[in-house]
Amino acid sequence: MSTNQSAANHRFGDTIPPLLYEISRSGRRAVRLPESDVPSTRLPAELLRDDHDELRLPEVSEQDVVRHFTRLSHANMAIDTTFYPLGSCTMKYNPKVNEAVASHSGFASHHPLATTDDSQGSLAVMYRLQHMLAEIAGFSQVSLQPAAGAQGELTGILMIRAYHESRGDTRRRKILVPDSAHGTNPATVTMAGYEAVEIPSDAEGNVDLGALREACGDDVAGLMITNPNTAGLFERNIEAVVDAVHGCGGLVYGDGANFNAILGIVRPGDLGIDVMHFNLHKTFSTPHGGGGPGAGPVGANETLADFLPGPIVGMSQPSPDASDDGSDDSRYEFVSPAQSIGRLRSFHGNFGMLLRAYAYILLHGADGLRAISENAVINANYLRHLTRDVFPAKFDRTCMHEFVSVGSRYEGVSTMDIAKRLLDYGYHAPTVYFPLIVKDALMVEPTESENRETLELFAEALALVAREAGNDPDLLHEAPLTTPRRRLDEVAAVRNLVLRYEPV
Repeated sequence: MSTNQSAANHRFGDTIPPLLYEISRSGRRAVRLPESDVPSTRLPAELLRDDHDELRLPEVSEQDVVRHFTRLSHANMAIDTTFYPLGSCTMKYNPKVNEAVASHSGFASHHPLATTDDSQGSLAVMYRLQHMLAEIAGFSQVSLQPAAGAQGELTGILMIRAYHESRGDTRRRKILVPDSAHGTNPATVTMAGYEAVEIPSDAEGNVDLGALREACGDDVAGLMITNPNTAGLFERNIEAVVDAVHGCGGLVYGDGANFNAILGIVRPGDLGIDVMHFNLHKTFSTPHGGGGPGAGPVGANETLADFLPGPIVGMSQPSPDASDDGSDDSRYEFVSPAQSIGRLRSFHGNFGMLLRAYAYILLHGADGLRAISENAVINANYLRHLTRDVFPAKFDRTCMHEFVSVGSRYEGVSTMDIAKRLLDYGYHAPTVYFPLIVKDALMVEPTESENRETLELFAEALALVAREAGNDPDLLHEAPLTTPRRRLDEVAAVRNLVLRYEPV
């Protein structure tokens, strides 16, 4: 490597560019506003900071500001810049047409407090999306209100609780949760006032049917189950699982986090699932990562539809020939289900996310949605095959949308070391140490967005990392080597939070 190349790599790879405070100089301005031509009014004293004279904001040019935030954006990994195989997160590409729809002024500028009469277009979108999701998943009704998957989970369990209470059945205090569940599942159970009972997995990664049946009793309110599960496996005994829970009087909540693997192939409602949340920010391709926002609508069968959070959008005074999907000129309004658990959030859901999902579904249609899942499953199995010699999957069976390998199979090298080294090859790491049923898990989900060449290049990178793990484990202990920030002390970072920059 030449001296110039080495210097360039050092400057732009290893060194953090100066922060705005460090290049601040008195008198510099990004914008110079004209003198005001209207009377000025002082702010009330109670709105002023006590230390307003001590504000130490950086004084920089517009170019400095633009470069600063552009550099920060380049330090992030994103689906628009690199392969992002973060298992169980479905980091698929977000079509830009979705953004155009959500940015349309007729939607983006519409105020959430506008009257129903002035909101018919927005309500029509919500009404049709409710029906689309209900049809895709096999449910009677859908509420779009929950703001994220975790809130959708809580919604489903609160609905199950309300159902049992409406029948005077208050002895049911337990929710069964497989040990392969997302961590939010037992947290949701506790928040809803129930006791979580863990159900083990069998040797093939399925719910242990014997243990489940033994746990079923008249004190069981329901089961939370993810299918496909977090090991990327379809529950082979799903109908028997549902029958066992229904047989003891419980209800079944479906965690829809992995719905991307079965679109157009199987409907959870047809399998006997009573209530399920959708991750619109995963399956239906709204922005994911970076803190949101998300959307976690909930669908329910006839047993639980009346308990959905409200309001939902209904069609009032339809014309005699009105269609069920609201495609005519009928009037829309908010209605509350008969035994609704109530409102879950302000207003009516993250409307921009709902728009993106609506556009995504319209863009693909029924055949396209099925193709999404088929390609996601093909990609995952192809990548599982490509990496079988260096990081073989824990469960030797056809996977669905993702698979789980063991990252610590090389002596002296941890799963975290593998993940950090992949950053040097330009890839975001897969999910690590999850699911908990696989020790030192490395969970990979390529999604349907990636082409064959990308999958093969990623497999090559994993093979190179595996070779390094065997020949030079200390190299991996130091990784990443080329990122602006090197490996952080994650324990210290959690214990000693630094939430804002303090200028010297």
